[in-house]
Amino acid sequence: MSRNSRSRSHGRRSRRKRVALMVGAPVVAVAAGVTLINSAGAATPSEVSADCRADSDKLENCEFVDVQFKQNSFGPNERVSPVSDNCGNASTTTKTFSVSASVTRTVQLEEGFSVDSGIKLGNSVFEVGAKFQTQEINITRDDKRTTLAFDRSDIVQPDSMGFFMWSHKRTDVSGFLKATYKEPQDGGTVFFSPSEGATSVHVFYPQILNNGTPDGRLWLRNVKCDTTDAAKLSKAAGNSAQSTTRAARSEPGFGQGGANVTDVEIPLSEVTAP
Repeated sequence: MSRNSRSRSHGRRSRRKRVALMVGAPVVAVAAGVTLINSAGAATPSEVSADCRADSDKLENCEFVDVQFKQNSFGPNERVSPVSDNCGNASTTTKTFSVSASVTRTVQLEEGFSVDSGIKLGNSVFEVGAKFQTQEINITRDDKRTTLAFDRSDIVQPDSMGFFMWSHKRTDVSGFLKATYKEPQDGGTVFFSPSEGATSVHVFYPQILNNGTPDGRLWLRNVKCDTTDAAKLSKAAGNSAQSTTRAARSEPGFGQGGANVTDVEIPLSEVTAP
């Protein structure tokens, strides 16, 4: 065979190889794409969360898996009595306050919500709570409310408005949701929200005293009249400091109210039966 013939033959073989490689490449890409699709899963964390919250019929089970916990964390700062007005007076005055507060176990996802004990997730949360019930610390594992209520006379400072504040003690258990579906969802039946091993799902178990009332921090707050703080307080209470409503608003914590606010902590032993 001549040299030119060999060159032409070699060129034809090279072109055939190149064609074969070009045809094979998309096949590899398609196979990789199928693998990615199967591993992605259609049950996104938000869908898993929604299905667990709604106790969806698609679920075989939904469990809260605990990862870490913190005892004696404090809940929100709440105003738990009507506001008593001593504005314009240069002396103190004694007022009687009707105080009431209640606590319940809550589950906080991205949007935050409470979970009934009758659903799959609620049962799991109840069982996890059993791990944190000790002789020293009693907790509320179910969704029933526990109440602190009393009447008490206290001193309102001169030219001030007085009311009671409360922040309950709780055991903060954090972890993630594990959902098991009855039928495969894009090749899988087990999915996690927000992810396996995460600590962004919180279950707050209120801590309870031996006498059955909630444990926490209680304090009497005095706010100076004719200040920005007093104006916000009056507006929140319906433009009347004498209002008996407990308008919900964000309140600073104990000792964090600023120069126009005075806080005095009240021991719970003074207002609860032993």
